[in-house]
Amino acid sequence: MIYVMNMPAHYTGEVFLCQNRIIMYAENKITSCAYCSKCWTNFRHLSGDELELINKNRYEATFKPSEIIIKQGSPASNAIFLITGLAKVYMEGYSGKNLILSLAEHSTLLAGPGAHVNARYTYSVAAITQVQACFINFDTIRQVISANPGFAAGFIEDLSDKSFRLHQKVLNLTQKKMHGRLAEALLYFADSIFRSDEYEMVLSRQELGEMTNMAKESVVRIISELEDEHIIHATPRSVKILDREKLLVISEKG
Repeated sequence: MIYVMNMPAHYTGEVFLCQNRIIMYAENKITSCAYCSKCWTNFRHLSGDELELINKNRYEATFKPSEIIIKQGSPASNAIFLITGLAKVYMEGYSGKNLILSLAEHSTLLAGPGAHVNARYTYSVAAITQVQACFINFDTIRQVISANPGFAAGFIEDLSDKSFRLHQKVLNLTQKKMHGRLAEALLYFADSIFRSDEYEMVLSRQELGEMTNMAKESVVRIISELEDEHIIHATPRSVKILDREKLLVISEKG
């Protein structure tokens, strides 16, 4: 059994020391990064020796739904890669309000710019489903970046892609009306997460509001309106897009 690490930890060989808590760990389930089908795609640039270095400096942990994987403001001592499961990436704002930036699925790097600025995580990450993740010390990642130009370029490309998506999200949140923001979120689930027009709704109505910068009541009202117009069919735990063209128009015109 693996007990969850809520904060970056120091490895002693038998336990993780996490602030004032002692957290037991289990042996890694994946024997080697070289044989992991869910590993980060940028690892394809690594040599056998570099993969072995990564493998010797990684530790796996399993998180139950709603458990915190990364806490905003905590020391960014590890790069974290999701092996399985789905998690939400969000910023903790003022007065207890959160802004969900994106969802992270398997083969995703979770690091953030803070690791290279003030050595702190700039966002929080919480498991939506059960998540298996790898923790790799940032000193090891920096060592590989310094020695391998291909890996370094892939690392920059990954950070650039996330930055581009974040800029687009800021534009959409500030310039689209509520109907457009919700339509965009529903299409995001269909196109980027589930790759199907019929999918499980893994977020609550409150979380959908946090993702689209609106109140829960507005989310409920707009979903009802989209159902009345036969554009979607929705239950608390599922969504089916009935008229993709109309939903696209609402998303684009805001």
